[in-house]
Amino acid sequence: MGYCSGRCTLIFICGMQLVCVLERQIFDFLGYQWAPILANFVHIIIVILGLFGTIQYRPRYITGYAVWLVLWVTWNVFVICFYLEAGDLSKETDLILTFNISMHRSWWMENGPGCMVTSVTPAPDWAPEDHRYITVSGCFLEYQYIEVAHSSLQIVLAVSFFDSRPLHLVFLLFCLYVIAVPTVGTCGQ
Repeated sequence: MGYCSGRCTLIFICGMQLVCVLERQIFDFLGYQWAPILANFVHIIIVILGLFGTIQYRPRYITGYAVWLVLWVTWNVFVICFYLEAGDLSKETDLILTFNISMHRSWWMENGPGCMVTSVTPAPDWAPEDHRYITVSGCFLEYQYIEVAHSSLQIVLAVSFFDSRPLHLVFLLFCLYVIAVPTVGTCGQ
């Protein structure tokens, strides 16, 4: 019967975060959502540094990774509130996720499971000429819930060591444990 050391567990969680954020990055690129693209890119770099710090036993990298996860959770909570339109946030504004550069929305808005896209003609006067004006109907799952699921998965991965009580910073203590206990453990032995 094997066990997985703290370092090995942290490597596994970092690997899962990389896979999930790369998937999310692809769909954010397809939707031209620039703020999430930048946040995902920074997260990818920090996770790679966290992996390096764990494998090479670099306490500063692991500490930086733990601090970044607090910011990452905050960003994902914001994205959830944005898509669920909590408070004064509205998913219809271009300024927040696209930096007001384009009129693009979530890729899932038109390409969600079961969605039927219908072009509306004639387009309203306010619609730009280079964009098509559409209606989307018949979705099994609305796009905002898919985006919320992506952010929720990122939060679950980020707080996976919070001892199933997200209000405790057990993950931070776990990172400090990995820093303080210089053991060379491997998974499965």
